[in-house]
Amino acid sequence: MDHPRRLSLLVTSPRVAPGLLSHQAWHALGAADRVWARGSTDHSAPHHPLLDVVTDAGVDVQLVDEPEATVLGRLLLGEAESGTVIWIGSPDADPGLSEALAQGLTAMEDPPELEMLIGSWDVPGSRLLDAVTVMDRLRSPGGCPWDAAQTHPSLTPYLVEETYELLEALEDGERDHVVEELGDVLLQVLFHARVAEEADDDTSTEGAAEAFDIDDVAAALVDKLVRRHPHVFAHGTASTPGEVESSWQELKAAEKPEREHLLDGIPAGMPELARASKIAGRLVRAGHASWLQDTVAQTATTGVEGEHAAHLLATVLEAERRSVDPSAALRSALRTIEARARSLPPA
Repeated sequence: MDHPRRLSLLVTSPRVAPGLLSHQAWHALGAADRVWARGSTDHSAPHHPLLDVVTDAGVDVQLVDEPEATVLGRLLLGEAESGTVIWIGSPDADPGLSEALAQGLTAMEDPPELEMLIGSWDVPGSRLLDAVTVMDRLRSPGGCPWDAAQTHPSLTPYLVEETYELLEALEDGERDHVVEELGDVLLQVLFHARVAEEADDDTSTEGAAEAFDIDDVAAALVDKLVRRHPHVFAHGTASTPGEVESSWQELKAAEKPEREHLLDGIPAGMPELARASKIAGRLVRAGHASWLQDTVAQTATTGVEGEHAAHLLATVLEAERRSVDPSAALRSALRTIEARARSLPPA
């Protein structure tokens, strides 16, 4: 029986822990005649993070000290002519190696088999790690001077602006636009978390009492989601959207006993129409709908401004009764008006 002649290119995800290789990859590494990887015999030099794991498992890895792609291609194909060879792909994806191997195989009369050996796959959400890495690079020495100079207060206007741009994209519904604007909002989350991570650095933050990082943000979010979804993660009984919302509000109230009034926690800086809708919604759900209507009616008796305010508030109450978001409805109407107005002749 002929000895297999094969060159396997082991590809792994840089976002997965080095030891988490597929069974197929571990089996191939143990059965290979030779395993090669890019690296240096100088143990102080940086090397592929997978090398330590593989060598600790008893696999003998031969290191190649940064050869040019065509030289590396010839070396690997030559080795594969007499057995099974595995090349542990470099974190930089070995630029030029694929082309060099393709040319080398074409020139051989009896080429060895070439295969792509998948060692690990990205898990859902793994690209978020890339986003964290990029933000770290931007804020670190040698990164972007503008990014490095930002603080929580200086970033606040961008967060507000990006939030409104995301709202517009969601209502527009165009896929690429939504993806882009969600990314811009995610950037603000990453940015603020990275700034807070430097809270002990007097040059980085203003008013940050204690340092935290993106993992603290994510951990707090996970804890909250699990805690407020007992019907999913524990023994809760909510089975309809309405029951879930009621349960959420009860759990939220229990978690924040310092809030003495049902209107506590509504930001004063919210846009007026959205704030009116939020206040009305809480009062109505608390059983104060009649009191609210009477108060709105009294507002109309306080002058011209009060009359207009009462009309606006009455519209908000009616929208709340019909489960309509008045801000979204108004934005939709304004988009229609603006689109039609652009066809009008210039003044």
